[in-house]
Amino acid sequence: MVKLPNEIEAIRESCRIVAIVLSKIESYIKPGVTTGELDKIIEDVILSYDSIPAFKGYKVKGNEFPANACISVNEEVVHGIPGDRKLKEGDIVSIDVGVRKNLFYGDGAKTFAVGEIDSSKKKLLKVTQESLRIGLQNAVDGNKINDVSIAIQEHVESEGFSVVRDLVGHGIGKNLHEDPPIPNFYNRGNKFKFKSGMTVAIEPMVNYGTYKVRVLDDKWTYVTQDGKPSAHFEHSVLITEGEPEILTLI
Repeated sequence: MVKLPNEIEAIRESCRIVAIVLSKIESYIKPGVTTGELDKIIEDVILSYDSIPAFKGYKVKGNEFPANACISVNEEVVHGIPGDRKLKEGDIVSIDVGVRKNLFYGDGAKTFAVGEIDSSKKKLLKVTQESLRIGLQNAVDGNKINDVSIAIQEHVESEGFSVVRDLVGHGIGKNLHEDPPIPNFYNRGNKFKFKSGMTVAIEPMVNYGTYKVRVLDDKWTYVTQDGKPSAHFEHSVLITEGEPEILTLI
């Protein structure tokens, strides 16, 4: 799980492109745009950096993801498939981007407001982003992964929200998803510790109501069971002896 210096450089470059994509797409997020249109913009930006959309064709249990990015609106937690759905004033939309360049991967996500959103959604986005920041403070050499998980869960639940249990963060490198798994909740069985040189993706998925989710018939899109909104923020980071290096920032 510990990466060599040349591998870290390749991961850093893929993550830099992820950050550029998430920065560029923000200006296109407005009422009336379709998720499919956003997906095409994301594809064009990724290809312009001589890299590959990591999610397109990604297989789980034989099912291939058909798009370049995961775009999830309101009650959609993650893995939303872009298409004809038009964004509306007051929506929130999570955009999850993966990039592969020089055989290594980068991964990151951000939830955006569409126009003006209500106070409850503003708080959901704020708390989710805060939980990622607080979790990252614990992602240092020698700490247990549960230190991150507990920090995220405690902050989220103290604000009256819930963390998704069915999906977790992960290592990243030559594969999009590697060990170790990084839950956003305490897991007694998780004995992993962070070690300098590891590259991991930490990604709180926070629901306004119940933590319970279900998968739609497309076999990809996770939605909240109660239909209430969900937010998702993700950074890929390099573990060091001090503060982790956030790779998906520009």
